Amino acid sequence: MRANRGWAGLRRALPVDDADELAWLLFQQDDVISLDQTRRHLSPKATRHRIASGRWRPAHRAILVAHSGPISADQHRWIAVLAAGPTALLGGLTAARICGLRGYDSRVIHVLLPARQQIRALPPGVRVHRTTLLPVADVHPSARPPRTRAARSLVDAAQWAATDAEARAIIAAGFQQRLVAGDDLRHVLGRLPRAHRRRLIQRTAADAAGGAHSLAELDFLDLVRRAGLPEPSRQTVRRDAAGHRRYLDVWFEEWRVHVEIDGGQHLDPRTAWADMRRQNDLWMEGDRVLRFAAWAIRADPEEVVRQLRAALKAAGWPG
Repeated sequence: MRANRGWAGLRRALPVDDADELAWLLFQQDDVISLDQTRRHLSPKATRHRIASGRWRPAHRAILVAHSGPISADQHRWIAVLAAGPTALLGGLTAARICGLRGYDSRVIHVLLPARQQIRALPPGVRVHRTTLLPVADVHPSARPPRTRAARSLVDAAQWAATDAEARAIIAAGFQQRLVAGDDLRHVLGRLPRAHRRRLIQRTAADAAGGAHSLAELDFLDLVRRAGLPEPSRQTVRRDAAGHRRYLDVWFEEWRVHVEIDGGQHLDPRTAWADMRRQNDLWMEGDRVLRFAAWAIRADPEEVVRQLRAALKAAGWPG
């Protein structure tokens, strides 16, 4: 509600003894402020009065919240950044979620700091990461609270992930959800020559930019390469018998073999029927259509490869 009434409404709602600069700062920082910042606008006595009267309350060491109600997720992020110091940025999954990444909710707040920056104790749930390389191109110029751009956020999230599989899934989701495209991640990696999981991130980003957006599609592509099968196209657009645009998960164009990879959403009856119609249209044109469950690619890769190899050979692939 506070954000909707705008700056003019905020000024009318403030007590007359509050300076405009302080009101604007609180508005920008979701009512979170550090003691260092209060000293630029208020006397120590005035600050103590606001705390004693209950208008403000401590949120962490030397960090205050200018209300007495529950602390929101946005305010928790501001508390983390202000507690970490003036050079702190939100990074990794925390920054990526602000950019729009879905499916990776976490209570952990990831903060990025220069390698030699000294900090005091931080609030619970804040994880600090250090870097010696943070070019201006990787920092969002106007975000509040300060954070890294989407491409750097995804690269850092992949670096900090617990497993390689999680790192690959994060990169794939970034492309699938249109947070990044093309060479965005390659440019970031060019500025981070010693990035952790560098090759994995490069390969995953290249495949995702080429159309393999889901983790199951990336796993399938790895399987194809390890088996020595021809390189397919991903997310190819074709027209069906009615002239409608259809997106093919995997398409071996020279041999007209089409592979669909079915995740959990394909169990829905309407989705299943749409898949059947698309498959029927392709079969009518003479294509070979194979369908694999996403779990089968990981659990039974030998059978997936056997069937795919048989289909390609039947279509004329020499092997």
